Amino acid sequence: MSNLSVGEPSNIQRLASHFSGKVEFRSDFQARRQVSHVLFDFDGTLSLIRQGWPEVMVPMFVEMLPALPGESEETRRQICYDDIMRLNGKQTIYQMIQLAERIQERGGTPREPLWYKHEYLRRLDERIRHRTEALQKGRNVPDDFLVFGSKRLLDLLKSRGLPVYLASGTDEVFVKREAELLGLTPYFGRHIYGAQEDYKQFSKKLVIDRILAENKISGEQLVSFGDGYVEIENTKQVGGLAVAVASDEANNGSGNFDEWKRKRLLGVGADIVIPDFRDAEVLLQVALVK
Repeated sequence: MSNLSVGEPSNIQRLASHFSGKVEFRSDFQARRQVSHVLFDFDGTLSLIRQGWPEVMVPMFVEMLPALPGESEETRRQICYDDIMRLNGKQTIYQMIQLAERIQERGGTPREPLWYKHEYLRRLDERIRHRTEALQKGRNVPDDFLVFGSKRLLDLLKSRGLPVYLASGTDEVFVKREAELLGLTPYFGRHIYGAQEDYKQFSKKLVIDRILAENKISGEQLVSFGDGYVEIENTKQVGGLAVAVASDEANNGSGNFDEWKRKRLLGVGADIVIPDFRDAEVLLQVALVK
């Protein structure tokens, strides 16, 4: 592929035709010519170790949320699901704060949000422990739990000399451990950030602000990849390029969008939406013009 002309809405359909897989552009998409730093979300964007986490969190919320008179379990489940997904991408503690507030609204006496977080992590560990053990013992290889094409994209970014950062709403200790199991630590080095016990000391916005300040760059020089609204919204707020990864986590490599993610991420301003990184080369050629 060569001689791509980018940056005009009339070219959007032609740009999309160069992708072998699915892609969607904002109508006002503009390529960036001075990108110098790249930020990644972790779970659902690169890692699939925690795939299925809503299937742990939603039932726990439903179990602990008092029912209103005449309220069906399905109605309660939908309320819990909406609360959880609205906060997806933020630190896990925010979802637990929301649960405690819901319980109180309904006349219950909630526990501390940190208790709910620890209980959720205990349940999640039961679900995913076999995955981390399989990676540790070599029964699975990293690609089994990486969004399709992840390492190819990271290699291409490295070849361009672009530093990459990782920011996750998952606790930092777990992010670092799982990044190591997936062979991602060499790409990100010390730039791996995650949730802290003191949740006010971390946010993706703080990471973005730090990247801009420490490197003395403008927001227009940042590109972010993520499957949650937080990193997309925070990137757009500083003028960066936001690439949404509407990954179909349960069917990795299918090339299909998760439609809920796609709609949600377009709604908060994503510039490009992709299902995975199968078109890494063309994506960078289209989005990050040298």
